[in-house]
Amino acid sequence: MPEDRPPYPPFTRETALQKVQAAEDAWNTRDPERVASAYTPDSVWRNRDTFISGRDEIVAFLTRKWERELDYALRKSLWGFRENRIAVRFQYEWHDAEGQWWRSYGNELWEFDERGLMRRREASINDVAITEADRRIHGPRPKDEYGIEIPLR
Repeated sequence: MPEDRPPYPPFTRETALQKVQAAEDAWNTRDPERVASAYTPDSVWRNRDTFISGRDEIVAFLTRKWERELDYALRKSLWGFRENRIAVRFQYEWHDAEGQWWRSYGNELWEFDERGLMRRREASINDVAITEADRRIHGPRPKDEYGIEIPLR
């Protein structure tokens, strides 16, 4: 039986928002296998300066990421959509092994297949050092905050 991950393209505003929230929820689990299951088996990524192909590489990449980016917590926001593509902006906070907190700002371009699996992901990300007192993302987003825009600063 083929895999699928509704909602399916072509996206409406409502289904694009659902896709973005589902991705945020999955990434906040910090479970590489769960996250990778939303991508096609031959999905291709550019994440910063790293190029990734296929679920095995996605799992390995995310495993390394979350070993380095401790207490990772993410917020995503729909930026735009069309047919089978979605543009997202996001921020996440994490600390390194030395205790330095970071806020990572980024933009992603997503392309989906007809079964709702992501076949292409391009992410541009910049990191800004913050103090622990400057944190504003503390774990997964509560359901009553779904759809609330993330501030620029």
